[in-house]
Amino acid sequence: MTIVVLTAVPPGLRGHLTRWLLEISPGVFVGYVSARVRQHMWERVVEFVEDGRALLVYAVSGEQRLAFEVHGHDWTPVDYDGVMLMRRQTAPDYVPAPSAPMRQQRAGSTASDETVWKRRDARKKFRKK
Repeated sequence: MTIVVLTAVPPGLRGHLTRWLLEISPGVFVGYVSARVRQHMWERVVEFVEDGRALLVYAVSGEQRLAFEVHGHDWTPVDYDGVMLMRRQTAPDYVPAPSAPMRQQRAGSTASDETVWKRRDARKKFRKK
């Protein structure tokens, strides 16, 4: 069994995967393919994913009976005593805001306490008009 989960990828890549897998939900593909086809398919996904994210889960022989491949994702697979686990990024995904000279600071707080979400400016609803 092979499962591919795609997020924010071009529509052509989703169409390409429907050659081998069934799309059971938007961006979620499942099916049975050989190891050779799975490897070729994953190479194509990594090539065309651009700024999106991709996750591949497939069956293998072993204690867990599955393995992971990740591209462009914050979570990474880690081998812990023979068991594959997904490790989240421990560092926060934000950066300190630049301190404004005219802004009044609260007692006991510093400019480094304030944070701004890194991706906020890229989102449409937060763009300046």
